[in-house]
Amino acid sequence: MSEKSLAQPLRATTTHGALLPLLRRLHFYIGLFIAPFIFIAALTGTIYVLTPQLENALYSHQLFTDNAEPARPLADQVRVAQDFVGADLPIAAVRPAPAPGETTRVMFTTPTSGPSESTAVFVDPATLEIRGMLPVYGTSGVLPLRTWLDYLHRNLLLGDLGRNYSELAASWLWVAALGGVLLWAAGRPKQHAKGRGQPILRQRYWHSTLGVILLLGLLFFSATGLTWSRWAGDNISALRAHFGWMTPAVNTSLLPDKPSPMDEHAGHHMTSSAHHDMPGMAMPKAAAVAMTPAQFDGVVQAARAAGIRAEKIEIRPTTKADKAWIVSEIDRRWPTKVDSVAVDPASFRVMDKVTFAQFGLLAKLTRWGVDAHMGVLFGLPNQLLLAAFGLGLCIMIVLGYHLWWLRRPAAARGCYPAETLIYHWRRLGLSARFLLLVCIATLAFSLPVMGVSLLLLLLIDALRWQRAKS
Repeated sequence: MSEKSLAQPLRATTTHGALLPLLRRLHFYIGLFIAPFIFIAALTGTIYVLTPQLENALYSHQLFTDNAEPARPLADQVRVAQDFVGADLPIAAVRPAPAPGETTRVMFTTPTSGPSESTAVFVDPATLEIRGMLPVYGTSGVLPLRTWLDYLHRNLLLGDLGRNYSELAASWLWVAALGGVLLWAAGRPKQHAKGRGQPILRQRYWHSTLGVILLLGLLFFSATGLTWSRWAGDNISALRAHFGWMTPAVNTSLLPDKPSPMDEHAGHHMTSSAHHDMPGMAMPKAAAVAMTPAQFDGVVQAARAAGIRAEKIEIRPTTKADKAWIVSEIDRRWPTKVDSVAVDPASFRVMDKVTFAQFGLLAKLTRWGVDAHMGVLFGLPNQLLLAAFGLGLCIMIVLGYHLWWLRRPAAARGCYPAETLIYHWRRLGLSARFLLLVCIATLAFSLPVMGVSLLLLLLIDALRWQRAKS
């Protein structure tokens, strides 16, 4: 294209005629620059969901026991765990053995415990034998192997900075999926191609076919992944709080108070029922009271009498005089059992109760979505389905790169304006530009990592545009 033609103003064409090339160029940029992050997230997530059985085998000595005798009182189990680690360490939570042949977890907060982490002492409930001690992560209770894989999937072992990678992948995944399907529907290639066009046509067929097959799963991964993200996740939580869509939680106050919202992502990090301090306001500290092992049996009995029926439960104590203990069901399989009660540890009176039936529709969908994303909702079938989608996404990305390699322009050809977003943007009408700008601004505000990365893509595009004009 000559320099004279570049200087001439472009005439706006039909919205359909300009939007499709614009979408195609954006899809190409996402595939070239964002797809590596999506690939890593899909691969590490696939490995994570396939490892529960491996973790059970690796830590079988800590998790299981051959004794099938009746369990001793929970107070005795807590007491031997305290004697093992020292009475100075506070108890974060206790998970009684859910069935004969399994161990009880008594989890402590240690000076080396990181956020959402604790150290669990595994106790044989029948013999009171200490079976081992391991760090555990989150209320999902994953052990060191899956904790490492979880961190790898979430932040590439880079801490909070690394969380931007997974948010980047989740922010663009739905755009790439929907855009790819639209391009497939609007521009299906001709069935007859010769020479160099045959392998290109074949690669495009498999790439687009996989995209259509995986569409619903990709949208699901993107939506649930964004709720876990740092910046977009905060915006989603703020939106839900504004409209009153938060998940209900038991009120742990022994004084008149309002219940605090619950975090559905407790499977990835620990949660607390304590209220957050208001900015600029100092909250008075509650007086501390002694915690005794004997209280655990009374609290569990009160919770069972109040309707806590699941075999898998967690007792979360506190030493604050104005706070109740929480007993929660932690069975996230179908049917979901996540009822919880607040129990006064002094009188064993149930102060509050929240059942899953009380959850609103959005809260239930969020709970199910989070558990399905983690591969626990339907057990092994859930794991295998997630693994199939994850591997399918990885294959689709590899096919996309191969397709790009086959269609790459010759080195001497250089670039020209029609290969840029700016060129196709200029072909849009004013009304189409305005609507598109509104959508972009809304998405950039709601998904900040997407907004920043889009600016970088536009910068690259502008440099290519200027290079083509020179």
